[in-house]
Amino acid sequence: MLRPFDASEVSEKTASGIIIPDTVSKEKPEQGEVIAVGDGKWLDGKKIPLSVKVGDKVVFSKYGYDEVKYKGEEYYILKEESILAVIK
Repeated sequence: MLRPFDASEVSEKTASGIIIPDTVSKEKPEQGEVIAVGDGKWLDGKKIPLSVKVGDKVVFSKYGYDEVKYKGEEYYILKEESILAVIK
């Protein structure tokens, strides 16, 4: 589960200096912070641990999540395969 960043938390400029236009920032952000992870996934009878951990900031697929509300906050639930990158 992750908490999506709001527009103020998404950078308007990348680390390499590329400026992101306003038209992109008006869409829902595809970045967020991991707030909970499961135990892992089963593959061929063996449990494989997840590669992301709580606190990681990630970029995720635009349509690869389900929205849930908990205590008035919006969260996304997604599979690890929908995470495109971990932001360091």
